[in-house]
Amino acid sequence: MNARNILIPLLCIGAVAFACGPRSHSEASLVTTNIATAEPSPAHHVSKRQPLQNVTKVTGRFAVTAEQNAIRFALDVTNDGKKNVELEFPNGQRYDFAVIDNSTGREVYRWAADRMFTQSVQNASLGGGETMHIAEHAAKTLPRGSYVAVATLRSVNFPVQERVAFDMP
Repeated sequence: MNARNILIPLLCIGAVAFACGPRSHSEASLVTTNIATAEPSPAHHVSKRQPLQNVTKVTGRFAVTAEQNAIRFALDVTNDGKKNVELEFPNGQRYDFAVIDNSTGREVYRWAADRMFTQSVQNASLGGGETMHIAEHAAKTLPRGSYVAVATLRSVNFPVQERVAFDMP
């Protein structure tokens, strides 16, 4: 018997078994969390008389500290709801920080510019009232001037972007 005659059916059976296999706990909770907490899309009609209930809101608070030889970023992401939320990221890059020069409008720094990230979908759970703290620093010397730092949480289902103006001494 030819090896090809055996190999192709085995590969097909394996693919079907993989596709129909059980979901992990985090994937199952993601489905129920999105249904229960996500805001309706603009295509859905919502009556003006019925207020939205159980809508979870994830908010951010961003702080920047400018030093002579470094810039420190701190992003706090808080689940303002009572239920857990599952943050979904399209790849290993969960956040990013950028600095824009106010005088020219040009980007002068991006934290993720020279970094590589895994290309697999990532999830992170954030409990009700819980805060995720993200801190990074840039060993970057910028000329004196006025800048805007932009922090981005790259979540697909709960994106957050915060801006803070700061001056370099």
